[in-house]
Order: sequence, then structure tokens, then C-alpha cells
Amino acid sequence: MRHLNSGRKLNRTSAHRKALLRNLVLSLIRHERIRTTDAKAKELRRYADRIVTLGKQGDLAARRMVFSLIESRDAVKKLFDVIAPRFKDRSGGYTRVVKFGVRNGDAAPVSIVEFTGAPESAKKKPRKKTSAKKEKESAQAARA
Repeated sequence: MRHLNSGRKLNRTSAHRKALLRNLVLSLIRHERIRTTDAKAKELRRYADRIVTLGKQGDLAARRMVFSLIESRDAVKKLFDVIAPRFKDRSGGYTRVVKFGVRNGDAAPVSIVEFTGAPESAKKKPRKKTSAKKEKESAQAARA
């Protein structure tokens, strides 16, 4: 029985699992949206939310704790200056896990992990509607 043993092992040794989660958190901070398997995404969510909570504190001790985990000055700077201020009024739930489908090679279930408060520049802009006449002309030009 697994009483009081939280977290997923992900079929890895503890050192490998720790390195994997460090890399996933670093990628999430850098790109703000990553695609990974469901089990890794659910485990990543725990670590990412803790990192953002430290980022919201904003003091030197929190900055050093985050740096000890992700070991990238650029990522720590982005976390404290860009990502954490986005969530100043939110008390948790900084990441979102969305089911994406299955991977082609092994049919593993895949999810997208992203930060919930996306910046305005990252949100999709509505496409401009083109008239049917312009579409018809461009289709004819393509055939010619």
C-alpha cells in the first residue's frame, strides 16, 4: 500500500525523475506552454505551482531557492519579472493541463501544460474575414 507516498514515480530512478522535472519546469518557464505526456504533465503542475508561489514572494531567499532548482539566470529573471506578477491576485492554480490526444509513435496520452494568465500578445488574434470573391480569385490564380 502507498500510504502517504504522494507523487508519481514515472518509471524512473529518483535522480532521473528529479532531473526530468527540473527540465520540464525550465521549459515551461521559457516557453510558457509545453506538450508532454499526461502523467508528466500532472506531476509538473505540482512543481510549477510551487515555483510560481516562490516567484510571487519576490525576495532574495525565494530567488535563491528557485535558482537552486532550475539553475538558469534568464529563466529565474523571467519568472520573477514577467510570470509571477501576472498572478499577484491569484492564490493558486497557475497552470492548466489540457488533454491533447495521443502520440503517434506509442499512442501515449499527451497533454499541453501552460500558464493560465496568458499575456495579451500570446492570445490568438481573430482572423480577418476575406470575401468569397477574393478567395475565388486567389484559387483561380493558384490553378493558373
